[in-house]
Amino acid sequence: MSWRAELLATYAVAARNMVMGVRNVFFFFELLFWPIVGVLSIGLMTRFLGLTPEQGAFVLVGTLALSIVNVCQLEVAYAMLLDVWSKSVKHQFMAPIGIRHLTVGAWLIGVLRGFVIFVLLAMLAAWAFDFHVLAPGVGPVAAFLAGCFLTSLVVGVLVCALVTLFGNRAEAFAWASVNLVLVLAGIYYPISVLPKPVAAIAAAIPLTYFLDAYRSHFGFPSEFPRPLGLPCRHRARAAERPPPQDVGVARATAPSTLRRSPARCPSSTRTRRKPGRARRRRSRPARRSGPSGCARS
Repeated sequence: MSWRAELLATYAVAARNMVMGVRNVFFFFELLFWPIVGVLSIGLMTRFLGLTPEQGAFVLVGTLALSIVNVCQLEVAYAMLLDVWSKSVKHQFMAPIGIRHLTVGAWLIGVLRGFVIFVLLAMLAAWAFDFHVLAPGVGPVAAFLAGCFLTSLVVGVLVCALVTLFGNRAEAFAWASVNLVLVLAGIYYPISVLPKPVAAIAAAIPLTYFLDAYRSHFGFPSEFPRPLGLPCRHRARAAERPPPQDVGVARATAPSTLRRSPARCPSSTRTRRKPGRARRRRSRPARRSGPSGCARS
């Protein structure tokens, strides 16, 4: 097949999903409602717990990733689920399109919806919680979105394969699989808090590195020295700092003008008694009393 036929088949699937999404108002409302509720609830929780700006950014980045991956992955999964629910799977496979056209066309609409969700949530986070997602720059944001969209494609294809094999019994994986992947990738916590076997599985998920690289631009320490093949910004700054010196060495090498005499206690300024008077008092003999109670001279 020619490239024109490939693009035409992919465009046909994308146009079908777009028309079905625009006509279904409740489906579009569902895609907007849960991401907005998630950002508001997590942002208010960070204020209630009194988290630092770095910790708040860490959690909000995870919320953004959850919303983007969930929306984009559901669009890919619905490409098969809608046909299963309407019992028109055989008509889908009779059409002159392949699995690649079905998945890529649905994924492109998912990328469009995910980007719209990202823009809305970014504006909401900047207005409500003073969290600016574009602060690291266009490059880190583009890498973060690319990681989320690629993860959505992989999870969506896996869900479509399970639905094709098991039918309606596997439709629960459309909502459970993405949550399992994000839990392992460290959505609300670093993977260092996970047990070692689970952390090894998390290190095999590509989204873990995209989250770690994007969070490092907000001041949070990176879990990996090179998450995306480039040195982490936070670790690079830490490496440029000089090593700390010993206190004794620093005092010895400090200039004499900076050395200060130890501060005296205020009690040291009080007047003391002269030692001569104390000696005289000690040298005086004690008076003895006689048998009649009168003191002897």
